[in-house]
Amino acid sequence: MSQASLTERSAGQLHLAGVLDYSTGPQLREQGARLIAASSVGRLSLDCSAVEKSSSVGLALLLAFVRDARKAGRELSISALPADMREIAQVSGLLELLPLQS
Repeated sequence: MSQASLTERSAGQLHLAGVLDYSTGPQLREQGARLIAASSVGRLSLDCSAVEKSSSVGLALLLAFVRDARKAGRELSISALPADMREIAQVSGLLELLPLQS
């Protein structure tokens, strides 16, 4: 079974790690929605540097987190997007929808 986690390391600093696939997606989706809604800061940052592997589920999660943040009146930026996720986003035309940090 795949392992993955989403944690808040400090206020507004989210950290996504592990394998993002159909078995980890639902739990991460719920966790992200809760963390984003409960955050006390206006700008959130999601660090993806510890993502080991991702299917299209990972991109669906990121897009859902962006929607959650907007709904809560917050900004979300994404850093350290792994190459496999970037490739999937580019091929599917989603790269421009992700608020990526340089």
